[in-house]
Amino acid sequence: MQSPSGPEETPQKRSLKKGPGLLISISLISMLLFLCVVLWVNWSKPRIEPEPLSRDVRSLVERIPGKSDALIYLGMKDIRNSSFWRKVMPDSMKKAPIVRMGGKIDSLMNSRGIVMTEDVDTLLLSFRRAGFKKNDFIAVASGSFSGKIPESYLKLQSVESAQAEGRNCYALDRNFWVCPLGPRKVAIASSRQMLQGFLKPSGSFLERDSLSAALLDKAVYKSHLWFALPSAEWTNSALQSLTSANSDMKGVGNLNRILHLALSAKFRDGIEAETEWVYRTRRAAFFASTFLWGAARLSGLSESRTNRQTRELLDRVRIQQNLESVIIHTDLPESIFKKTGSER
Repeated sequence: MQSPSGPEETPQKRSLKKGPGLLISISLISMLLFLCVVLWVNWSKPRIEPEPLSRDVRSLVERIPGKSDALIYLGMKDIRNSSFWRKVMPDSMKKAPIVRMGGKIDSLMNSRGIVMTEDVDTLLLSFRRAGFKKNDFIAVASGSFSGKIPESYLKLQSVESAQAEGRNCYALDRNFWVCPLGPRKVAIASSRQMLQGFLKPSGSFLERDSLSAALLDKAVYKSHLWFALPSAEWTNSALQSLTSANSDMKGVGNLNRILHLALSAKFRDGIEAETEWVYRTRRAAFFASTFLWGAARLSGLSESRTNRQTRELLDRVRIQQNLESVIIHTDLPESIFKKTGSER
């Protein structure tokens, strides 16, 4: 006798395109994306191998007294010998002051006809906060400018003189001391104590100030121009030029949250430069790099708001998060500057 039951029902397959299956798919994809982001944020990416300090510059850096809030080097002689300086740099800019110290120092340079871009070969500067709106500094410069401030002139203009480690030091102002170190080298400092600490160093600066040493290692190019800014205050001041013309940039990249900064540039036919911004956390660096990358890409795509020269420059900027840092690298060929100059 046949069973009265109807035909046997086939079970329905669960679809991943609707209902609970869709939710599972979205959850799996979201989890994979989250894991990828976590891996990316915590992955130490490859870096450009930094150039070593020259023996002469390293010996000067090691003599810096105390610690530093800002360390700056300018290899003006090597920059002058570059093809970029000789062929691309406009003559009107070749005598423009690169570093302004203000007060008595700028007055001395103007009165003695010292042009930094022509008369200075190398310059090493270190600043250290000494109080509210006051910084101690030590600078060592070499070049033909020393012939424009002979020791006879320093002796005549000084308000005080003293010996430091067998060398004559002259105070041209209460906060401006000059000490000739040789035929083409001069040390300049904010106090006699800074000169004394430089001429008779107590240990190595690179061992004493580990933060400055670490930032110096992050400066890729060591022969032409580099900054190492351990101080957040100095870092924010250095970035003011990026935000002064565009208030919208103040929020992009969390500029006010950058703790330390390293920057270096090399002049050849064009300019190759890299800067590294150090944040407190990897998450902060990741979000900053994402905002900066997005802003650069959007500006590059906007033909109405961004001119063609700027878009070409943005196309050559590479932005990457690397652990707690945001690294920005650019390589600008000579043709970009010539094209920009001819189309003005």
